[in-house]
Amino acid sequence: MTTDKPARGGGREAQRRRTRKAIVDAAVRLSTGGATPTIDEIAAAADVSRRTIYMHFPALDQLLIDATAGALNEPPVEAALSDPALADDAAGRVDVLIQTLLKYSPQSLPLGRRMIRLTVDPPLNGAPEPIGPRRSQRRIEWLDKACEPLRDTLSEQSYQRLISALTMVVGWEAQIALRDVRGLDPQAEQDTMTWAARALVEAAIREHDHQQ
Repeated sequence: MTTDKPARGGGREAQRRRTRKAIVDAAVRLSTGGATPTIDEIAAAADVSRRTIYMHFPALDQLLIDATAGALNEPPVEAALSDPALADDAAGRVDVLIQTLLKYSPQSLPLGRRMIRLTVDPPLNGAPEPIGPRRSQRRIEWLDKACEPLRDTLSEQSYQRLISALTMVVGWEAQIALRDVRGLDPQAEQDTMTWAARALVEAAIREHDHQQ
């Protein structure tokens, strides 16, 4: 992996993310009245084709779950990560990200279980495999924002490895494992997830300091 920092906002991958976001945003807008939008309605609102939607979301249910989870979590997460008191504290920012996500867990975890089932199983009715990652990049974007204080400190390889490692301990999958396999209560879930995430952030910083 190169140590050059990837350009943001340009290129095919950035366009793919923008298209996916436009689709999800359209689904959120159309769902606000309580009705379930159709693929045709979402395609028209996002100014994309049905085929483009299916390239990103093999099933309408998957798209609607993604939209609902985003509408539920995005405003409080963005507010929490904008706290100026944590501007230079990557570990603290990851802590508050976890705390905010778990605060809305009673509403979002059932969606997470459904989303995991939909993305683990193969597409139905011969639908094509989605391009790129099979899940929304929202978690990656939040982790990237939380770890922003370290972007100019760590090498690009170390930084991306940290984001990948945090992906395993922040989110629905980690919470499900702690609840279903370990039988932890909500407070113990939060304590364990924040402990694991902080350990990863601190390990990345120690590794960088050791290399200097």
